[in-house]
Amino acid sequence: MDESCSKTANLSCFILSSVYVGSLYVWKSTEDRNHPKTVIRRFISAFCMLFVAPAIVYITLKFMNPEESIDLLSLLGLRYSGLLSAISLPVLLTSVLFLGPITITFFDGSWKDLFRAECWKTNLQDILWIRNQIVAPISEEFTFRACMLPQLLKCYLSSQAVLVSPLFFGVGHFHHMIERWRQGMPLLQSLLVSCFQFAYTTLFGMYAAFLFIRTNHIVAPCVAHAFCNVMGFPDFGEIGRQTGWKRIILASAFVAGLVGWYHLLWPLTEPTLYHNNP
Repeated sequence: MDESCSKTANLSCFILSSVYVGSLYVWKSTEDRNHPKTVIRRFISAFCMLFVAPAIVYITLKFMNPEESIDLLSLLGLRYSGLLSAISLPVLLTSVLFLGPITITFFDGSWKDLFRAECWKTNLQDILWIRNQIVAPISEEFTFRACMLPQLLKCYLSSQAVLVSPLFFGVGHFHHMIERWRQGMPLLQSLLVSCFQFAYTTLFGMYAAFLFIRTNHIVAPCVAHAFCNVMGFPDFGEIGRQTGWKRIILASAFVAGLVGWYHLLWPLTEPTLYHNNP
């Protein structure tokens, strides 16, 4: 690994992460992050990052190798070939991982909401739902995966890039600690919550980076991210709240989901399925 190359890539990724988080706070406001005005302003910031981030990538790659021809759209995973697979297979793979939580939705009947037009109409009128399920997955994956990984892959092996890139993603979520503290949460509690958030966002970041590298499609980690946001963090305590045969089925579903995901991870991300031919 070229030390100069890695320093340049790491610095660029740090700048990207800082600019992304900083763009959320350029607006002077006393409202919290869930206030409609704050959400809309941050939508504007996220939209601007769709243009700022690629510019940073292009400048950095040109600095690394001025003579190299850059197909920026392809590097960012913006292509049509293999798009259908990139939309469907990552969702299938991620749903296997969430087999336990999905089983819970069958127990409580909430799975039916998926097929209710009224439920979708309500969601699409909810600005927080739009933020969590559409804007956040797209803007975060575009910045932290599509724009960071092409730079890191110039200096790191794929396996190394999968481990390095999520660190920027995890650290990028620490700004929520300040927001929680300002809203009255004790500083220590806010720090602990942020550390937990850092842990699982870093783990997801590894998975998302893996999807992007294997598929060379930004839509792949985007749909996986959106699915995870819909499901939320798995509630393992639900196993203890169930009784009899439901407890056995639910516990088995959690285990089967993890095992199934592990065995399907490589086959369902085979690059040829996504027309990702080196």
